[in-house]
Amino acid sequence: MRVGIGFDIHRFEDGDVVFLGGVYIPFDRSLKGHSDADVLLHAICDALLGAAGEGDIGAHFPDTDQSFSGISSIELLKRTNEIISRRGFTITNIDSVIIAEAPRISPYRDAMIKNIATALNIETNQIHIKATTCEGLGTVGRKEGIAAYAVCLLAEK
Repeated sequence: MRVGIGFDIHRFEDGDVVFLGGVYIPFDRSLKGHSDADVLLHAICDALLGAAGEGDIGAHFPDTDQSFSGISSIELLKRTNEIISRRGFTITNIDSVIIAEAPRISPYRDAMIKNIATALNIETNQIHIKATTCEGLGTVGRKEGIAAYAVCLLAEK
């Protein structure tokens, strides 16, 4: 068994949509990033890669590589799954937390879980997504961006 942890944070910029867990969420701003800036999926990728001993998302999908510009993070998650599978691991579970003052996460949680399960070819009951705020404290609390943590457990095939 191998444990991994991931974290990501992106700042807001002008826009009208946020992508979280591969879900399009209408909002009055967007997250700034080289890809679609999906902090939840980036944190999950980092957790999976770390548990497999494969470094981090930046090593595999660097923001200096234009082929990843604007890419869907669901695609990055699928590629991450291929990497950990080649290393001989299967996913036991993923637990995550989205930290945001807005938008509200609960209306989109089930769709996020379904997207992640489909991308990773695992069951929805292997994925948990929670959400919290910073109660007005810090960068996220001031509504400057969104952050996410993820923890995963991998088992050898």
